[in-house]
Amino acid sequence: MKFGFTRLMRAATVGVAMMAVGTVATAQEPQFFRIGTGGTSGTYYPIGGLIANAISNPPGSRPCDEGGSCGYPGLIASALSANGSVANINAIAGGTLESGFSQSDVATWAQTGTGIWEGRDAVHNLRAIANLYPETIHLVASADSGISSVSDLAGKTVSLDEPGSGTLVDARIILGAYGLSEDDIDAAFLKPDQAADRMRDGAMDAFFFVGGFPAGAIAELASQEDIVLVPISGAEAEAVTGEYTFFAENVVPGGTYEGVADDVTTLSVGAQWVTSADQPEDLIYGITAALWNENTRKLLDSGHQKGKEITAETALDGVGIPLHPGAEKFYREKGLIE
Repeated sequence: MKFGFTRLMRAATVGVAMMAVGTVATAQEPQFFRIGTGGTSGTYYPIGGLIANAISNPPGSRPCDEGGSCGYPGLIASALSANGSVANINAIAGGTLESGFSQSDVATWAQTGTGIWEGRDAVHNLRAIANLYPETIHLVASADSGISSVSDLAGKTVSLDEPGSGTLVDARIILGAYGLSEDDIDAAFLKPDQAADRMRDGAMDAFFFVGGFPAGAIAELASQEDIVLVPISGAEAEAVTGEYTFFAENVVPGGTYEGVADDVTTLSVGAQWVTSADQPEDLIYGITAALWNENTRKLLDSGHQKGKEITAETALDGVGIPLHPGAEKFYREKGLIE
């Protein structure tokens, strides 16, 4: 009789536990949220992984205040390797991604149907969650070229990057600010590593590159050849940032590249996290809050070199498209938007 009663109590306990689990599962169905990034060897992918980890809070996770996840309740986020800005925006527009990373200029062109998006259907429902870190506009010149300013590019052989690239459009904007055009230079349209190879061979005077520093192709070139990192500053740069909100001032610290001892002031475009206006406001609000949680700060600081540059104070820098209402609500509550 005692044995039977014990078994009955155990069964009842298991039944109650299963009912409790069933209640939690019913109340908190998992929700999946994808972040399109870039190639696995780039910066977008590892940063995406850190953020996906920070905003996730799968059903059954320990509460944040008990040392568990501080993400959005029930959310399972994942970082997917992709082909970068344009591919991510196309996927968001097509509904195959909930969010993704993009250069701020590409996001602005896509949302407004300008720049490299001219002649294509604008992605009017593209919305920003946050600016993450700066992608620096590098203007690299051979030390033998005599180039020390953008104006010196006149008559020189200069690579502006591949047709259709964001770098090409950025380079044209910068040339224009200094009163130059492609007609004033011997223009080439090469990837940065190809341009660097040409510079080693003495067939290239300078090339543009947009990306976080230190950039591998430039670091390798600087270890083999004497280079100059040309400043993009002064009244011309101020005119660019005044006209195009997605540009911001940026400084490459001295010593970043071998042989470049002094700080170099240039411009940058932000690596930004974007989504669709169709995503629910409460979801994006919760994701934004999780991004700027103090536990996320620890993940970013220890997880990647660029993670330390992802701060709430710069979350709105260079954002040229509308904020998602959920993100805007968070930033207003925190006093980051007046």
